[in-house]
Amino acid sequence: MIFDTHAHYDDDWFDEDREALLRGLSSRGVDLVVNVGASMRGSRASVALSAEYPFVYASVGVHPDEAPSMTEADIEELRKLAAEKKVVAIGEIGFDYGHEDELTEEERDAQRAAQAYWFRRQLALAAELSLPVIIHSRGAEGDTLAVMREYAESLPGGIIHCFSGSPETAAAYRKLGFHIGVGGVITFKNARRLPDVVASAPLSQIVLETDAPYMAPVPYRGKRNDSGYLPLVAEKIALIKGVTPEEVIRVTRANACELFGVGCEESVS
Repeated sequence: MIFDTHAHYDDDWFDEDREALLRGLSSRGVDLVVNVGASMRGSRASVALSAEYPFVYASVGVHPDEAPSMTEADIEELRKLAAEKKVVAIGEIGFDYGHEDELTEEERDAQRAAQAYWFRRQLALAAELSLPVIIHSRGAEGDTLAVMREYAESLPGGIIHCFSGSPETAAAYRKLGFHIGVGGVITFKNARRLPDVVASAPLSQIVLETDAPYMAPVPYRGKRNDSGYLPLVAEKIALIKGVTPEEVIRVTRANACELFGVGCEESVS
């Protein structure tokens, strides 16, 4: 059975069929999901979903696009949300430099400074609570790695979500104790560095993820994504690694179970 380490089932795209989809995942080979907060609202919704569905766990945090509007009151609320028994990580947090084209240099610098401040505040919270982290990094490979090097020793690991960096950067993250999140992008014809990253990384440091409802794998690219498509990702990884899809599913599940401390007894089979 598959462990999806990163989904957003609180997204509006699932409003019409959320319950039916979630309850049908086990029949499609998925039995564990982490629903990841990307805003304060999303963090609350993730905790609510984890309370409603036994197989759903939650991560709470604020995405870098939303982070500049954060307050210290939000950090306190995240601390309270993280105390809920099924919250297993802080995230997704990090840097996103992907929307800077229309900004002045001054606006860009201010936005990056705000993202950096709240990134570090949330990393400090994760360290305080001994929770792993789920890291978002877009167009900020060097800056993200530099910050993670500052905090790695105080954190119990984490996932570099939707990894898009170089094999060398992936190796640096693995050396720091972080897992590489691999999803539908690995199936894209224009995926450039990710196949090389997967080829060079040991399975013991890879986890499966969807980013649902985004990043659906081929042949569903451009459509709504969900955890039931992860066998396609496992098949592509298996082809690259020269192993069976079943081995990819087994090892990545065990990796996620160990990282998040859930379902571990079920992953050894």
